[in-house]
Amino acid sequence: MSSSLHMIRPLYRNKFQPLIVKECIRSVLMDNLAHKEYSSETMAEDTKVLVELIRKKIKDLAYDRYKIIVQVHIGEYRGQGIKIASRKFWDADTDNFAVDVYTNNSLFCVAMVCGVYYY
Repeated sequence: MSSSLHMIRPLYRNKFQPLIVKECIRSVLMDNLAHKEYSSETMAEDTKVLVELIRKKIKDLAYDRYKIIVQVHIGEYRGQGIKIASRKFWDADTDNFAVDVYTNNSLFCVAMVCGVYYY
């Protein structure tokens, strides 16, 4: 039986690290949206692809016993604002989130990753 099954809380080095996660989000968004033009016909599929790419990159960080939740919002960029709200019920000691925003001349993208620890 693994010793991690008996841990109530993660060790500090194993906690969800928002700054590292934000860097991962940023690299995925920049790599995949740098030359992308907004198209309402393809954005639904593009959003799904971004979610999966971000999820895979975060999973590679090996946050054991963390549920990783990824949300991506893409819209046409016309200089407008956007308000996105999110509510979570979690433990402030173990759970956390990271957000990054990407814009180019054609689109905006807001990506959020939450890491929620399984007890």
